[in-house]
Amino acid sequence: MRQPPFHTALVFASVLLLKISISAQDEAEGLLVPWKDELFASPRVIESRDDGAYLILDYQSKRDINGRDTIPEKKAKEERVSTETEAYQRDLELKTKYGKVPHIVVGHTDKASVIVLFLHGKGGSRTQGVDDWTFGGNFNRLENLVVRSGGLYISSDFGSFTGRGAKQVDELLRHYIARSPGAPVIISAASAGGRICYQLARRDELVPYLDGIVLLGSFPDSPFLGSRAWKEKIPIYIGHGSGDWVSYIHKMEDLYRRIRASDPSYPIRMERFETGTHGTPMRMIDWRKTINWMLSVERP
Repeated sequence: MRQPPFHTALVFASVLLLKISISAQDEAEGLLVPWKDELFASPRVIESRDDGAYLILDYQSKRDINGRDTIPEKKAKEERVSTETEAYQRDLELKTKYGKVPHIVVGHTDKASVIVLFLHGKGGSRTQGVDDWTFGGNFNRLENLVVRSGGLYISSDFGSFTGRGAKQVDELLRHYIARSPGAPVIISAASAGGRICYQLARRDELVPYLDGIVLLGSFPDSPFLGSRAWKEKIPIYIGHGSGDWVSYIHKMEDLYRRIRASDPSYPIRMERFETGTHGTPMRMIDWRKTINWMLSVERP
């Protein structure tokens, strides 16, 4: 983990009194401070492999959808959501040489303690990553975790899932990295959005700023092995439902095994949500646990 400047670790005060005092214990647990951890805790571990790097988790739709939502798959229970982060949310557009990039920011756009980017899949848009009420409120939790920790969360659109889109996202990231020097950067994506992550992993000038890649219900990528991100051992998290019929889990398990086989010390984790489908990882990922683990990894 690259250490941010001292001032970026301070949690800013909000007009809605989102003042957070980070205790020594909280700092020891990671940069992202606790927020509704019990409500969003991972389900029971059915099986653990590779010293805990690969977990099979007991996902149950009746419990993990109906138990978390007042309207299944449409509206999370009130206790799981805090819309106080709306005071920090703006819908912006960045002009780049590859076209305009609409994106939504939540939190500090300057001197952020951490930058977390989310990229949607096919048929999605930048609004998916800031929808407070879908996926059991898990995106709202991510917003709150980042805002309450003095960071910046970005949910972006892009022109395509190929070269132009990756170039747009690259420029978007560079824009905010320049405004928060030293801040660790986590890129995350759902489904086909993972293709952008893989392309960013091959961009030599950007990779030194990256601290983690999160792939949720995504697709494998053979060229990742040998990429700049692979060489620098950028931590990877793979979350996948065993019943995903859009992206079959055995392909992502194969990617996980190939990365581990290439270097047994590579910092990679995979969580298999048993019986889960394509959108399950977006609902079930424990953002705080995952990001704090990535930021705890010592870079070579």
